[in-house]
Amino acid sequence: MKRNIIHIDEVTCNGCGLCIPNCHEGALQIIDGKARLISDLFCDGLGACIGHCPQEAITIEEREAEPYNERLVMERIAAQGRNTILAHLAHLKEHNEQVYLKEAVDYILENNIDMSEPIRNIRMEEPSHDHTPACGCSGSAMQDFLNTETLQGETKASDVVTETPSELTHWPIQLHLLNPAAGYLRESDLLLASDCSSFTMGNFHQRFIRGKTLAIACPKLDQGKDIYIDKLASMIRDSKVKSITVVMMEVPCCGGLSTLVQQAMQKAGRTIPVKDVIMSIRGDILKEMIRN
Repeated sequence: MKRNIIHIDEVTCNGCGLCIPNCHEGALQIIDGKARLISDLFCDGLGACIGHCPQEAITIEEREAEPYNERLVMERIAAQGRNTILAHLAHLKEHNEQVYLKEAVDYILENNIDMSEPIRNIRMEEPSHDHTPACGCSGSAMQDFLNTETLQGETKASDVVTETPSELTHWPIQLHLLNPAAGYLRESDLLLASDCSSFTMGNFHQRFIRGKTLAIACPKLDQGKDIYIDKLASMIRDSKVKSITVVMMEVPCCGGLSTLVQQAMQKAGRTIPVKDVIMSIRGDILKEMIRN
């Protein structure tokens, strides 16, 4: 599967080792005088190590990599003691990785690791609202709106009085920016919508987004269709999305979204229910068809 994972420039890296203690998953080691990523399985791709590299030798790239495995990470770091486990839990909490955090806590409980008080504190601790990723682009930082708690004195989005409340449950939504292994995608009903569709229907949120995770794309203008197929295949195969609703405009080029989903299912080796919705440029539903 393609996902975000760190890349180390071996020419720039001077082997100082400052990144090592800041990779709580234990994915880095100094080998032959250079920092090395020893296993894709242990790198969560969130880039906590990047800000600690004085040589700026570590970056985030998207490439083929084995899916991150939280239980294997916990097996690895459990032997390193209480402080390392605490740092790892705080790292997951900071990045709002609620699914991985639950897996980590479950592992601790299943293996009778004495962390009861720290676990309670981690669960009660309010998450940081600084979601700027290691790349420095706050616009692509992952956020799960359903699982994000509210800081004291701030207002939840659901408390704001609006005529039409948003049904969006997460960020980002552009398919190129989505992490196919994000917790909010697991066993969800996916809505794959063309970029233009939401602007044509006044009640698009209530009609289509409610109860679904959203990804948007333009099959005509977007580059990297193979990346789209890989990401959708990963969502179908690894994140076990339960169904996909494809919302397209009546213009011919929009049909490419439906084709991407079919190719992704073939690559994933798993068939799930797919519903195609064709919308007019005035926001009317012209056709709805369930293909599986």
